[in-house]
Amino acid sequence: MTFTIYPAIDLRNGQVVRLSQGDPNQQKEYSNDPVEVAQKWLSQGATWLHLINLDGAFGENTQANYAALEKIIAACGDKISTQLGGGIRTLSDIENALNLGFTRVIVGTSILEDFSFAKKAIDKFGAEQIVFGLDARDGALMARGWQKPSDRSLFEFAEALVDIGATRINYTNIATDGMSVGNDTKNTRQLAEKTGLDVIASGGIKTLAHVREVKEAGLSGVIIGRALYENHITLEEAIKC
Repeated sequence: MTFTIYPAIDLRNGQVVRLSQGDPNQQKEYSNDPVEVAQKWLSQGATWLHLINLDGAFGENTQANYAALEKIIAACGDKISTQLGGGIRTLSDIENALNLGFTRVIVGTSILEDFSFAKKAIDKFGAEQIVFGLDARDGALMARGWQKPSDRSLFEFAEALVDIGATRINYTNIATDGMSVGNDTKNTRQLAEKTGLDVIASGGIKTLAHVREVKEAGLSGVIIGRALYENHITLEEAIKC
């Protein structure tokens, strides 16, 4: 299994931002030129981009974000693989994202609110084009931009996804996201070991030691955001290690 570094580009109103623990009121802006940021990560050796439409996740107007996403695909889409998440709640949303040129689509809220949607997505588009986003706070999976708790628990839900043919999930412990405290590698590793899924780790990465810890846990990849934007580590360093 290839270990992949996913530099994150989170978009709000067309700006590249990072949130702390998914809180829209704890936002820091890093760039008003998402294409420039995407090209920067591409030039530094990225093979994938992790793109999140935060406005879509929060149920807000997504016009500015989609304009930025279309520009990123036009500039970089033939040179790099991309996965898109945030506000993708219908089969038409998935189809539109794939038609725009995104390689994979991340689905979260829709499967928590209607689990049958997960199998419909796999049956229509294939498991390789779908990433299921599992985002947990205190063990409970969260929906609607991490603002609404569900009654589903992390491990039982992941097992249910295996049963319907899922191959890949992205797991975030919301408590670590944007906090530079290290990833929740214990639960992330257990998810991979118990389910056999390719698990992408997300949240908390700050140092090269954190990156190595995730890789040595046998995970398929790691998403890095704030650590790159605030120059705690460089993308080249992360890829080399």
